[in-house]
Amino acid sequence: MADIRNTFIGIKSPNPFWLASAPPTDKAYNVERAFKAGWGGVVWKTLGEEGPPVVNVNGPRYGAIWGADRRLLGLNNIELITDRDLQTNLREMKQVKMNWPDRALIASIMVPCVEESWKAILPLVEETGADGIELNFGCPHGMSERGMGSAVGQVPEYIEMVVRWCKQYTRMPVITKLTPNITDIRKPARAAHAGGTDAVSLINTINSITGVDLDNFAPQPTIDGKGSHGGYCGPAVKPIAMNMVAEIARDPETHGLPISGIGGITTWRDAAEFMALGAGNVQVCTAAMTYGFKIVQEMIAGLENWMDEKGHASLSDIIGRATPNVTDWQYLNLNYVAKAHIDQDACIKCGRCHIACEDTSHQAITSMVDGVRHFEVIEAECVGCNLCVNVCPVEGCITMQPLAAGVLDQRTGLPVSPIYANWTTHPNNPMAKVAAE
Repeated sequence: MADIRNTFIGIKSPNPFWLASAPPTDKAYNVERAFKAGWGGVVWKTLGEEGPPVVNVNGPRYGAIWGADRRLLGLNNIELITDRDLQTNLREMKQVKMNWPDRALIASIMVPCVEESWKAILPLVEETGADGIELNFGCPHGMSERGMGSAVGQVPEYIEMVVRWCKQYTRMPVITKLTPNITDIRKPARAAHAGGTDAVSLINTINSITGVDLDNFAPQPTIDGKGSHGGYCGPAVKPIAMNMVAEIARDPETHGLPISGIGGITTWRDAAEFMALGAGNVQVCTAAMTYGFKIVQEMIAGLENWMDEKGHASLSDIIGRATPNVTDWQYLNLNYVAKAHIDQDACIKCGRCHIACEDTSHQAITSMVDGVRHFEVIEAECVGCNLCVNVCPVEGCITMQPLAAGVLDQRTGLPVSPIYANWTTHPNNPMAKVAAE
């Protein structure tokens, strides 16, 4: 059996699945239930400084995007950090850690961007026995208007400054949670690294409005006729999150910086993909809110079974394995040629491939052959874009088949070259000569 025990910046947990800082980790009751279900760790819902707690709305807090089968694809959240007293949270955290010493317990923290505020809260958190802290620089609503959350996360200089404070005033490992609401995710990651962070976690939620009520013309969720932007999460954000994880993992300035992957992780496969791109573990929220805490049992079993099937003995066998294969467009092999192929036995003759190609691509799929409804690839027109693969409702019916070196490409009339060539050396590139020099 594959060993999925996880050690992340020295923090041990029985598996790599942590619950992210969010409503599911707001109190001991939830966290105890999560640990009983099998979660390897939790990041406690974000703590604020001592004093009057923040005030959350008393009406709807979520907006949603559904698929055609009403499967939840995206969730918009306008809830703020914990609205419970700091001391209550700290007391519960301490008890939970005593009850579950083998599980990871991380304290998410958000206080004003003032040195004294961080200096004051860190010893209080440390006394709970928490395994580490996560600096919440990602929340895009409510707290950001108060100069916290993503208002800090969008300014690399502030990130570096706060991380330095935390490294100065606590012995606990520091994880810096990054906002995706920024042009280049590498810049805040570099700043956190320069400040001495032990790891980064990403992504936090994406600034969003998920819908508008067309009866009262207010954004959803609607509070007394008004709506606000919130944080978007769920399966729909996974591609954005994976790209940002990969950008940090392959950036020479942050290469080797531990990453906790977050964003739309719903299945074991999602988790494996994040880890293959460089994440040392993963954090989950929306999937637990949609299906309950026991979903982790499917994640654990699925990951173990896949690793056994592929011969991966431990998580170290898969973490970062895909990172070297992530590159910039300009380095893709322009001499690689692939053509679509339709399995006639699997084809249900719906015609979606034909109409997609006919109307929006390269007119490379027939609809009729010898007067009979028949869908077949016209190789002389196929550019290998694979749109047909993605619109076909039958999995595996249409596949992309590479042409071997020397085989004639009927579209160009030229044999496929065995030589790797990319845009940096292409004769159509006006910079090719400069690049070659």
